[in-house]
Amino acid sequence: MSRLVVKCGGAVAAESAETILALAHAGAEVCVVHGAGPQITAEMRRFHVPVEFVGGRRVTSPAGLMLVRRSLIAVNESLCAAVGSRSVSLIGDEIGLEATPVPALGLVGEPVPSRPQQVESALTAGKIPVVAPLATGPLNVNADEAAAALAIGLEADRLLFVTDVPGLLFGGSVLPSIRVLDADRLLANGELEGGIVPKLQAGVRAARVGVRAEIGETAVLA
Repeated sequence: MSRLVVKCGGAVAAESAETILALAHAGAEVCVVHGAGPQITAEMRRFHVPVEFVGGRRVTSPAGLMLVRRSLIAVNESLCAAVGSRSVSLIGDEIGLEATPVPALGLVGEPVPSRPQQVESALTAGKIPVVAPLATGPLNVNADEAAAALAIGLEADRLLFVTDVPGLLFGGSVLPSIRVLDADRLLANGELEGGIVPKLQAGVRAARVGVRAEIGETAVLA
């Protein structure tokens, strides 16, 4: 049986249930990690909390972290409702997701590979764990990075990014695949910007240890 980690962006979380269920019905073990980027930004602006990103990571104050948690829980509940009775709601810092603190960004961490028992138990029981990306601390962590860390820790076969873009756009078209070395070059040269950067970084990290990573239609190859 194959094991998959599916990362759903906050902008498409509600529409991702069909894809998640199709993979599960095909016989795969599916662990879901979701973001809540648009929802968090909207809440921060509503409460006049500064919105700032550095390298795809959200600068997070104590007030910001409260809004991050609230937004992630709301998306988690919505996605679990859409997935149905097989879903298991899990909040990362409550199940031992680990991260290295990045104090320059506030209450932010860089996820490290982990294998939470609650996720393993859910998968073994034929359930679909749906994980909100917070780390022990608590720390705010980038959802793409959290998905890669879980994929590595769970020894997943594939890491799938379900997003509102078709894949890695470069030179006016979607690349069907990209090698890790080529991705490293694009990232190092600053030729990419926006949300694709942490996705590609996460895909590269997973691909390097043998997890097949796919960002939309673009496969990241070792």
